[in-house]
Amino acid sequence: MGTIRLMHAKLHRVRVTETNVDYVGSISIDADLLDKVGLLPLEEVDIVNLNNGQRWSTYVLPAIPGSRQICPNGGAALLCTPGDLLIVYAYEACDREVILMSGPPSQNPGCCRK
Repeated sequence: MGTIRLMHAKLHRVRVTETNVDYVGSISIDADLLDKVGLLPLEEVDIVNLNNGQRWSTYVLPAIPGSRQICPNGGAALLCTPGDLLIVYAYEACDREVILMSGPPSQNPGCCRK
């Protein structure tokens, strides 16, 4: 039946603390926040800026634990300003048939992992 992409991690309404246009790509996020939602270093994420509607994809870099840092880097730094609110989310490929039979990962944690 194939695979389906389902959201597996989300940081909702996190506030941009700084931007760094001189760094090539990525978004730096407090490592504690990454751990809380299950995002991994270098994992691809999609981002929505709630202040201006901009959307982009990039990868995650862990920032200092406890720093609360949210820092879009490179070109993404031009899409935000400090204080903007972002949604950061990641997907996981799951077997469609397993999801139809056992429910989404929120109801059946680990169902996408082989």
